[in-house]
Amino acid sequence: MSSVAFSEGCPIYAPFFGAMGCTAAIVFTCLGASYGTAKSGVGIAAMGVLRPDLMMKCIIPVVMAGIIAIYGLVVSVLISGGLASPMSLYAGFIQLGAGLSVGLAGLSAGFAIGIVGDAGVRGVAQQSRVFVGMVPSSFSPKSSDCTA
Repeated sequence: MSSVAFSEGCPIYAPFFGAMGCTAAIVFTCLGASYGTAKSGVGIAAMGVLRPDLMMKCIIPVVMAGIIAIYGLVVSVLISGGLASPMSLYAGFIQLGAGLSVGLAGLSAGFAIGIVGDAGVRGVAQQSRVFVGMVPSSFSPKSSDCTA
């Protein structure tokens, strides 16, 4: 049995908040990535009926949505590396805030990439010059996840 000293500033439940931050980072970014992948995939499937030759060219939104989950994984690993048994409540709340900010930014970026990707690839099926405008629009929502 270990004798870890807990004080008022380092309560026994403080690592729980860090673990919840770790969980929030990975769960919310994966939810955003899966929504973005699914929504963009539906657009690619609809576009494939009209222009099957452009399907591989328009896979960019699906790849961008998948990268969002990697941000959550990285932050989750960083938070879990900082978890320790005698931990201050302040550090636990900081880790919770970091996980929530990255997770919710990833969720919103996934929604945005899914919607833009769906509309963009359907537009490319109608007019191939729309591809030039679709690519930067797919990168823009991800920048909010990078800054979080």
